[in-house]
Amino acid sequence: MRRPANSHIIIFIVSVSLLVSGQCDVSRKLLVFLIDGFRYDYIHDLQNLPGFKEIVDNGVKVDYMTPDFPSLSFPNYYSLMTGRHCEVHQMTGNYMWDKDSMKEFLIGENPDSRLPMWWDGSEPLWVTMQKLGKKVHMYYWPGCEVEILGVLPTFCEEYVYNPSIRNLTDAFEDALNVLKGGKADMAAVYYENIDVEGHHYGPGSAVVQRAVRSLDVAFQTLNQRIKEKGMQDELNVIMFSDHGMTDINWMKKVIELELYINMSHIIKMMDRGPVVSLWPKSARFEEIYRTLQVVDNMKVYKTNEIPERYHYKRGKFVSPLTLVADPGWFITESKAKLPYWQNSTGEQGWQHGWHGYDNEYLDMRGFFLAQGPDFKEDFRAGPIRSVDVYNVMCKVLGIQPLPNNGSWSRVEFMLTGSAARAAPTLLCSSVLVFLVLLLSA
Repeated sequence: MRRPANSHIIIFIVSVSLLVSGQCDVSRKLLVFLIDGFRYDYIHDLQNLPGFKEIVDNGVKVDYMTPDFPSLSFPNYYSLMTGRHCEVHQMTGNYMWDKDSMKEFLIGENPDSRLPMWWDGSEPLWVTMQKLGKKVHMYYWPGCEVEILGVLPTFCEEYVYNPSIRNLTDAFEDALNVLKGGKADMAAVYYENIDVEGHHYGPGSAVVQRAVRSLDVAFQTLNQRIKEKGMQDELNVIMFSDHGMTDINWMKKVIELELYINMSHIIKMMDRGPVVSLWPKSARFEEIYRTLQVVDNMKVYKTNEIPERYHYKRGKFVSPLTLVADPGWFITESKAKLPYWQNSTGEQGWQHGWHGYDNEYLDMRGFFLAQGPDFKEDFRAGPIRSVDVYNVMCKVLGIQPLPNNGSWSRVEFMLTGSAARAAPTLLCSSVLVFLVLLLSA
């Protein structure tokens, strides 16, 4: 059949109508904040935190977010951004060892920590975005400088220890500008100070309370700048932590391994604190296992004995023996080897707060807040898990999530008309079919 002479006009009108109405555009810009060590109850008194309160009033607040085990930073950085459990994405600790290559992953400036073997276990969201031709700007985010699966973000302000409030405000100001200007589709900002002060002084300390108030002032500025730039209807903002924090007594609640076993029988020991990894000499393995089984205030697991609920045991870098301390207890080789620090008043000591314990322990719980056009207003949601956050970010970005361990049913209700938002995709697909038929007529 001969195509009508005005068919191109019909096609043009239909296409333009859809574009103008925005029905084919199901994604908006996303700004993400990862606030390290921010326990879920740090914002229990919202009346004294106007910055956080405005976000809560305008958006979604969950009761708490359960981290992955171990409730440490790097494992949960990756669980949040991949939706995968630690045994899947392979980032099973802040300190890891590969017995085959003898390489170490260490927090800090360790070149071997950038090797692909630590990072390529799963694809984080920013890599997926870049593969899809979208642009991601990242600020102080640990790992953004690493080439993961052969991909780097569009922009990476490399991690530095304990970025300042000024670093934070400069970062989100730049992020808002690139998002507004179309130079980025997603921006992600990392802030560490809450975790640092929680370690040094304890989660209930006045120092942590001041740090939270300082962060609140920064978020008051964020809220103001979003309004000034007219971005309320085009920008979703999501903020979350990787884990919580609990008090420790470094003088009394310490398990010194050298008091129970001969450390010369250990080939390798990684980390200290709530979770410690041991590689004993094979001839001493059973002896060390039996000895550590009777030590109070901790559990020792052979790899196959690690509880399934930890989603940890199948990790490539998991050690033959894993030690897990009871909440508030701290495992180390010797007290004498703990690094001491001195605060501004001259007080000497060690840490007063820690994390990494059983992820179901309430003090390990993190927080999650979100606001923007795709989120309900003044909505209180039930608990979620760190692996659930990935699906939320994918949804508001309008991209298909990769296979993951998160639960969509735990998070879909926090979105505005999540079922209805799928309809434009069907509508656009129908229009495309119509256009193809029309063109082929």
